[in-house]
Amino acid sequence: ALKTDLSLVKAWKADTRGNLIFRGTAQNSNPDAGMAGKICIAEAEEIVPAGELDPNDIHLPGVYVNHLIWATKNEKHIERLRTQQVDSNNSKGGSVVKGRRGRIMRRAGKEFKDGMYVNLGIGIPTMASNYIPEGVKIELQ
Repeated sequence: ALKTDLSLVKAWKADTRGNLIFRGTAQNSNPDAGMAGKICIAEAEEIVPAGELDPNDIHLPGVYVNHLIWATKNEKHIERLRTQQVDSNNSKGGSVVKGRRGRIMRRAGKEFKDGMYVNLGIGIPTMASNYIPEGVKIELQ
């Protein structure tokens, strides 16, 4: 098992004993990351008194959490990615995705073969589906 010196996790809700509930995709790796650290620092959007959380909803028990911090800035910046621009004549322009990210997406798109079943992650992998070669049909999961 991988043991780190420090784990930093962000939870949606916590109680004063450090029991954490994660929301959405934060449930995927935050519990494991929290358990892997010799010291775990958790930031929570909401902190409630001990005993208010349903034990069945807790993703990371407080025994793994060394420090709990109340998150005061919880604004989530949503990236709005466009792969094509439309001009005033409604004709599509060139790709807006440039640099390393665009290169990774285009390269990943070339790996798709006709008839593949594909399970894409979040972020760049999801955008790779925009670069599927002409005539290639895949099944997304």
